[in-house]
Amino acid sequence: MDFLTWGRNPWGQRILTHISWDLFWAALFAGLMFLVAHASYMILSSNRKRAKAETDALEAANKDLPPLITRHTFMARMFHWVMAFSMFALLLTAFLPIVGIRFAWVQWHWMAGLLLTASIIYHIIHAAFFMDFWSIWIGPKDIPEFRHEMAAELAGSGDGPKTGKYPLGNRLYHLALVVVGLSVSISGMLMMSRVRQPIFQRNPYIMADTTWGFTYVLHGACGVALVGLVIAHVYFALRPEKFWITKSMIFGTITRRQYLEHHDPRRWNVRSGAAGR
Repeated sequence: MDFLTWGRNPWGQRILTHISWDLFWAALFAGLMFLVAHASYMILSSNRKRAKAETDALEAANKDLPPLITRHTFMARMFHWVMAFSMFALLLTAFLPIVGIRFAWVQWHWMAGLLLTASIIYHIIHAAFFMDFWSIWIGPKDIPEFRHEMAAELAGSGDGPKTGKYPLGNRLYHLALVVVGLSVSISGMLMMSRVRQPIFQRNPYIMADTTWGFTYVLHGACGVALVGLVIAHVYFALRPEKFWITKSMIFGTITRRQYLEHHDPRRWNVRSGAAGR
């Protein structure tokens, strides 16, 4: 399998041009194999929600909590769905021509890229000034939780630690998406200078051929990575035991019982009035 493609500039020099699209098929295959492997594993996996009797006791002791608890504000949900729309548009316009479906994709691709970039900029501002910015990030403080979860999983026990607002897997996924999303957006904005569009004048000479090659490789590699990330995200969103989270991204709330079943009230204190992400 080839990982990179090469070409010649007008002076006959060999230059890097892009990734090989063999990587797209490899990412698609790996994503589908992950679905099969994880679905098989989940048959034997322990359940992370509290036992019914324990949840009943917690619910009786927390009757002051509202029946519905805000998990995601309206603006946070709008960001999520705008980003999702732009992401699907980017992937379809990028990879449908690869599989043989021909259409004038370039204009739709850069328009979707602008929408994604604008949504990311909005989210950075919104998260930094109007939300609990650090609740989604992962760091050394999470190592004990990771060790505890792995120990509980290997023991086949559901007694692992209950999470705060965002489970460890969500935070790891967010970190991966931050790296890939920022890389694909920045490289895409640079690449817009090589196509005709009404925003600014086309100028393909702002960087040397070698630099352009690395930019295209970065953009293509991030696009391929997004194929796997999107497959994983859709898969987890549709799993029956996770669908309550998906519904919260549509309606904004979870029930009091779902909150007590899946979360540690000490780590996600809904009485504090913190805004949902």
